[in-house]
Amino acid sequence: MKLKLNTTVLILICLLTCAQDKNPINTKNAHEVVVPNLNIPWGFTFLPDGAMLITEKVGQLIHFKNGTKTEISGVPEIYVRGQGGFLDITLHPNYKDNHLIYFSYASSLGEGEGGNTTIASAEFNNMTLTNWKVLYKAEPNSQKGQHFGSRLLFDKEGYLFFTIGDRGNRDENPQDITRDCGKVYRINADGTIPDDNPFHKVSNAKKAIYSYGHRNPQGMTLHPKTNEIWTHEHGPKGGDEINIIKPGKNYGWPVISYGVNYSGTKFTDITEKEGMEQPLHYWDPSIAPSGMAFINSDKYGDWNGNLLVGSLKFQYLDMCTIKNGKVTKEERLLDGIGRVRSIEQGPDGYIYVGVENLGIVKLLRQ
Repeated sequence: MKLKLNTTVLILICLLTCAQDKNPINTKNAHEVVVPNLNIPWGFTFLPDGAMLITEKVGQLIHFKNGTKTEISGVPEIYVRGQGGFLDITLHPNYKDNHLIYFSYASSLGEGEGGNTTIASAEFNNMTLTNWKVLYKAEPNSQKGQHFGSRLLFDKEGYLFFTIGDRGNRDENPQDITRDCGKVYRINADGTIPDDNPFHKVSNAKKAIYSYGHRNPQGMTLHPKTNEIWTHEHGPKGGDEINIIKPGKNYGWPVISYGVNYSGTKFTDITEKEGMEQPLHYWDPSIAPSGMAFINSDKYGDWNGNLLVGSLKFQYLDMCTIKNGKVTKEERLLDGIGRVRSIEQGPDGYIYVGVENLGIVKLLRQ
């Protein structure tokens, strides 16, 4: 009788526990496919009428509204090689009046074989891009296929920030402010360079550089409360980082790192050095981060304020709880959905996620 009673109690406890934690796996993986059948939705943004503009890495710009996809004309020639192609997209803060859209992409403009990351703007009307204007072109061109970056972001003051990876040249580019690549940049919306940029008065420096010592930043977002620029970047084997970007600061690559070569050998023996910034957080093993956004709405309850980072390698959405300058908790959302490439919060307050070989999905919380 005692054994039967204990068994009954255990069953009741189990039922109560399950009721309190109802279907946690399904809750964390709840989503709705909004835009199906995309290959590599590298970046996307929302127009004022609720439509989406989506870059396909291969060189297409897609307009999506009410279930209909339309390919937009007027896209220039894109240099597609390795990690390079049609990359990020964002709207001018005053888009409603000027219809300006900003792009990052790989192009072969300029001298030398190969290509490099390029920033441009264009006007969008009647499913066509016109008045295409190159605002910044990284030099020199390279035939290497890695580390183009590149994310775009307007801050609250109307400056355009963008990232460019080290293009696989870690020993020359990231630590040299007279060279492009391995940097975060800041320019005005018309492509001119602000005269208060940190290296504007430094002889031979690339005047658009805002911070340096980066490897391959493929995530950038604005903190909704502090207005700080947050980025993440790929490490090698281990050492992916989250950083808060400050003007003129050196973020250490490749002098300091928490990663090693892909072969497992070391390229540096130190993780700290005076004059170089420490990451807010790093991953080891690497998750291969891409896309980045804060939850800044009431659609997700107590998730509001958390940071979302996509994982290409492990194919999930990493939700980071941040307190006192540290990531105190990480949770896997959309686990196993596919290579997460891009993340944006929509005007409706929901989080939308670009997933390779799937499309754009809306994150739900039941």
